[in-house]
Amino acid sequence: MIGITDIETAAEQIAGHVVRTPTVPSPGLSSLLGVPVTAKLELLQRTGSFKARGATAKLLSLSGAERAAGVVAVSGGNHGIALAVMAAALDVKATVVMPRSAPARSVEIVREAGASVQLTDDMDGAFSLVARLRDEGLTLVHPFDDPVVIAGQGTVGLEFAQDADDLTDVLVSVGGGGLLAGVAAALRARRPGLRIWGVETEGAEAMSRALAAGGPVPVPLSSIVSTLSAPSVSPLTYDHVSALVTEVLVVPDREAVRGSLELADHAKVWAEPAAGCLLPAARQVLERVGEGARLGLVVCGGNATTGDVLAWSERFGLR
Repeated sequence: MIGITDIETAAEQIAGHVVRTPTVPSPGLSSLLGVPVTAKLELLQRTGSFKARGATAKLLSLSGAERAAGVVAVSGGNHGIALAVMAAALDVKATVVMPRSAPARSVEIVREAGASVQLTDDMDGAFSLVARLRDEGLTLVHPFDDPVVIAGQGTVGLEFAQDADDLTDVLVSVGGGGLLAGVAAALRARRPGLRIWGVETEGAEAMSRALAAGGPVPVPLSSIVSTLSAPSVSPLTYDHVSALVTEVLVVPDREAVRGSLELADHAKVWAEPAAGCLLPAARQVLERVGEGARLGLVVCGGNATTGDVLAWSERFGLR
């Protein structure tokens, strides 16, 4: 299990390479939801999402031989962007494998950062190709199945605990579970009375299916939210979430897109549906815990284009 010392060490190592993002009360979201809401604005992080933290922690941990070999990662968008940009900053050659469903702008950013991009038909194929490239000698930077990466993501929770006023419930989006595992480890150490909730979208339910099955299982992927679409969680993230998290909630894609629009209208931030899903989940939490809740939201990323969100809005009849 990742401990608070691991996360504090990661925070020291990545300081100066990443942004200490704002933790702010949101009057607009507080009015919308009817309870006090504090937002951790990771969409303002370098590369547009929290992923820069774990990628930087991993890159800084590599040996000289591993750096020389170059690194490889699989990504639905944000992890690839983070690895490409941070690897370029640290003078490490990177290869990123992405499914064709990944947002076109994300693929473009990875290429612009200087990384080699390889596209596959689906996420299962992306993970298979990365395994082959790792076997050929590249150093794997896994998006979530790595204790160094999880400790890096956990610095989000460390900062949240330091900067937020009293909270009762914190909501965190879930793909493979690296962010949720790290944030939960940090918050359980610093704010042990908090309830911590994971949030997935329908068709990207790797963690909730794992919790129901008693361990990681492969899941079919159909969500539009590619940045949450892991084909399974890992034993490492599963163990953390099963031990530390209150529950993982699942919301429809349509409500995640609606949440992105609500974040723009009420919080004045442009967030991707991987963060928009927090708002419908917050309403579920409030139905369960009742009055007196004080919510914290980890607004994980903002790498969806206006065109992406408008197209999804049209698709789901939200305009």
